[in-house]
Amino acid sequence: MAMTIHVDIVSAEKQIFSGLAQAVFASAVLGEVGIYPRHTPMLTRLKPGEVRVLKDNGEEEQYYVSGGMLEVQPHVVTVLADSALRAADVDEAAALQAKADAEKAINDGTAKRDFAEAQKELAEAMAQLRAIERLRSNSKGR
Repeated sequence: MAMTIHVDIVSAEKQIFSGLAQAVFASAVLGEVGIYPRHTPMLTRLKPGEVRVLKDNGEEEQYYVSGGMLEVQPHVVTVLADSALRAADVDEAAALQAKADAEKAINDGTAKRDFAEAQKELAEAMAQLRAIERLRSNSKGR
């Protein structure tokens, strides 16, 4: 039996995932991280992006998080997300519209929206679209 680590992915609204995994991969602010059982304790911020969980049965599940914190203990990984969704539940049309709106706000000097807020929304929309694309490419490979 492979070594496992307990993983909890929680958003402000609800618990998204709780179970055993062989590994967890996440988009931290300073770069992509991979966590395996007995990992050194760590606390880092997450940027909008994907969290992938390689479950104990070998299946991989993908989630989109809009940001948050990742806490790692030797036998437990906790993702505290601002908001989180299963990658399959991300609304592609809404993400494309959010991307277009954010790009328009960034490029339009007369927009009433804050430039930094528009950049944040653009980053979130792009991360959602990357999660959808990765899910599609993984589905084709099966």
